[in-house]
Amino acid sequence: MTRHEQGSPYAPHTSEETAAMLDVVGVDSEEALFDIPDDVAFTGEFGIDSRGERELRGELSRLFAKNDDLTEFLGRGHYDHYVPSLVDNLSLRSEFLTSYTQYQPEITQGFLQVLFEYQSMLVELTGLPIANCSMYDAATGIAEAARLANRVRQASGTTVLVPETLRAGKYGVVENYVGGTDLTLDSYPMDDGNVDVDALADAVGDDTVMVYVENPTVRGAIEENLADIGELVHDEDALFCLGSDVVALSLLEEPASVGADVVVGEAEVLGLPTSFGMGLGIFATREDYLRQVPGRLVGISEDASDRRAYTLTLQTREQHIRKERATSNICTNQAWVALRAAIHAASLGPSGLVDLAEDCVRDAAELAARLDDVSGIQAPVHDRHHFREFVAHTDQPAAAVAEDLEAEGFAVHVVGEHEIQVCVTETNADHVDALVAAFEEVA
Repeated sequence: MTRHEQGSPYAPHTSEETAAMLDVVGVDSEEALFDIPDDVAFTGEFGIDSRGERELRGELSRLFAKNDDLTEFLGRGHYDHYVPSLVDNLSLRSEFLTSYTQYQPEITQGFLQVLFEYQSMLVELTGLPIANCSMYDAATGIAEAARLANRVRQASGTTVLVPETLRAGKYGVVENYVGGTDLTLDSYPMDDGNVDVDALADAVGDDTVMVYVENPTVRGAIEENLADIGELVHDEDALFCLGSDVVALSLLEEPASVGADVVVGEAEVLGLPTSFGMGLGIFATREDYLRQVPGRLVGISEDASDRRAYTLTLQTREQHIRKERATSNICTNQAWVALRAAIHAASLGPSGLVDLAEDCVRDAAELAARLDDVSGIQAPVHDRHHFREFVAHTDQPAAAVAEDLEAEGFAVHVVGEHEIQVCVTETNADHVDALVAAFEEVA
């Protein structure tokens, strides 16, 4: 049969077979199977004039010049830390950049070793013995943890509890992930930027399968009651899932020491500049749940010559094993981003990572104190220690303050009618004086 007779070279059926299938389902065309609004349907023309490289570069330069040139003091899950040039110089090598999933260990030993080192860093930071070699982001990590909890928890129960302040984007991802299960999402109250432990104790019961807690919280506050939370969660035979990031984990309480069963969060705070959506999720857990971990794990073995060798030792996704035995359908991995995070962490070293984390606490406290001296601003709102960011109260409407700050060249989050959130790292610390001056003008 020729390619023309078969139809598309990528479709396993002929035009006659297609017509027969359409007849069975009672439609005249494949287009009838889809409900695509006319205003977004493809008409056959893109409406883009062809042009040369020089003309296109000029047009894009003019387009990008329309962007506001703002100094960002934005956070809430997306953080900008300085990425050493070493990260680019190594990660952009062709053997790393062109490598996909490391199915063939005999030709990807270098990449596999880096992923093993990345896993090892997560093990050291979390205190949990099992860490996979990448997730999409923190949101999918929470969702995978919830599904893991649903598989391993012996008692009945289908409720996953998350903070009432959980970012809407994360909540939506988790809600979507558990949509095909009997799991349900519910929230528990927060008190002054931390978990309301008494309210959480009332919320956790026999129907609770997992409790998710963040440290730092989305409002930048450092959680002070992790051990108590872990104890009350385990008293109800639920799983304790803790969310954090790799910089914060170098300084804050070790998750394993406070009873965390699963640790998820963001690792792209190392290796990437602020990417506004591009993520790298971490996932670490107890050895009891080894075969329930989503994605893949890299392990050490020996080759035929007794030399150390690295290989994918556990692959529980449906692309690799029978669908009914898979624990997750997570596919495309973030291996290259994990490689960048590992290079960045290795270049900092343990002491450098801790120094960076200490700066995140000190700089936030110093900026909050300076803003608190500005008339019309009270900072921080929460009487807590903070990491990178904090919420400030504005006597004037927060949206108006943020708009005036934007006119002065600064971007901050509006998180309430009279609340803004400010995030400081080493990449914008040189602009703190100008930010404070702008607040004095607009507040």
